[in-house]
Amino acid sequence: MEDIDYLQSTSVVATGYQDADAQENILRPKLLSDFQGQKKIKENLGVFIKAARERGEALDHVFLIGPPGLGKTTLASIVANEMGSEIRMTSAPALDKPKDLAGILTNVTENSVFFIDEIHRLKPALEEMLYIAMEDFEIDWVIGQGPSARTMRIPIPHFTLIGATTKAGMVSSPLQTRFGINCRIEFYNEEELGQIIKRSASLINVPIDDEAIGLLAKCSRGTPRIANRLLRRFRDFAEVIADGTITADVVHRSIKNLGIDLNGLEDQDRNILRTIIEFYGGGPVGADTLSISVGEAIESLEDFYEPYLIQKGYLKRTPRGRMVTAKAYELLGLQDRMEAQMRANGSSFLPGFGGVGQDSQGTLFD
Repeated sequence: MEDIDYLQSTSVVATGYQDADAQENILRPKLLSDFQGQKKIKENLGVFIKAARERGEALDHVFLIGPPGLGKTTLASIVANEMGSEIRMTSAPALDKPKDLAGILTNVTENSVFFIDEIHRLKPALEEMLYIAMEDFEIDWVIGQGPSARTMRIPIPHFTLIGATTKAGMVSSPLQTRFGINCRIEFYNEEELGQIIKRSASLINVPIDDEAIGLLAKCSRGTPRIANRLLRRFRDFAEVIADGTITADVVHRSIKNLGIDLNGLEDQDRNILRTIIEFYGGGPVGADTLSISVGEAIESLEDFYEPYLIQKGYLKRTPRGRMVTAKAYELLGLQDRMEAQMRANGSSFLPGFGGVGQDSQGTLFD
């Protein structure tokens, strides 16, 4: 019984947001009605939550997919608030051994929410333990050692597992299929970001005019976390170089100092595109090679920079590697280099694009 007592007293988990996230937590919406954007996800979750509450059951397990900063952790907290239950939060890298996961599962309360961030990094042994917990609300635990060892199946309270990932393709099929609710979170449009910025500005008591809101939304990479971060930095500039109000002029001066343009591109974004053009003839180039060339961790390259560059049409992934588009040459003012590379290639096609040309507007086509 000492093993079971150990499980019930050990937990690599937080019951709320970490202290380091305290400032960000102020801006997080607490209810679905306060959550901006992702209309279809909100509507569906609202229906599922209401039905589960009326039946007095735990909500079915939820799988959240999307790039960093789009609100996966926030949505998990909102689900718990809407269900009127507690939430326990952890990340897959923090779960090292089966006893870590067992310690959490034996301490959850009935109908509570258990959130695992970066669930694609969960170890296979822990994943297998989750299968039984998600379906049967039990865990298998080995008691004793050697010939006298025996397996005990321990019942646990009904709970809702919310798994979040930026890399759905790295989550095994057996685990994915055990989630009853799948939510793919997309980048936000400028109107949705404008609503988020206006709400955040009121919460931190910073005056901002409508034109500045529009400009800030444009350079936030479709990501609420970035919008809120830039809002706080623009507040600093407004207080020092202006009268405290964030205006269009303050935004323009701020993004110039921060190395950001109105497309939301940072110096490193442009460095990535320029490196592919100048060192690899426009591509293709592998992610590992590109990561070394630009001095960026491959996880950061794939999770933060590439999704937005692809969405904006500057970059594309192919089986052979990363390639820039004609739009990237235009962004960097390298049309002459593009034409020179095309001439050197002896065709009207961009080098490295394998038969992809451009129309009169410079748009790539097959």
